[in-house]
Amino acid sequence: MSENSPEKTFQERVDEFVAIANQQAAESTVDDVNTSILFSAARFNAFSVARSVETADNLQAEKQAAIEFFTQRYAEMLNQNLEEYIARFDSYQQK
Repeated sequence: MSENSPEKTFQERVDEFVAIANQQAAESTVDDVNTSILFSAARFNAFSVARSVETADNLQAEKQAAIEFFTQRYAEMLNQNLEEYIARFDSYQQK
């Protein structure tokens, strides 16, 4: 990464999370790592929503919209990644 661009790109951040998940999967099960990732994402998503409001009442008011937003985005991302995996299944299975 160049000195002029200290901020990591979206893909660089994704790759770091995947690398950590792969390291943990070597010491645990993929299912356990999956559960940890999902819980971590939910925790960070809750933090993200909570920091965007002023009060617990506002958070309560935003709760359902946030759940719908993150659920929809996750479904879109999962679909996109499954489609990619289907298209490249044979090459991914060889790794």
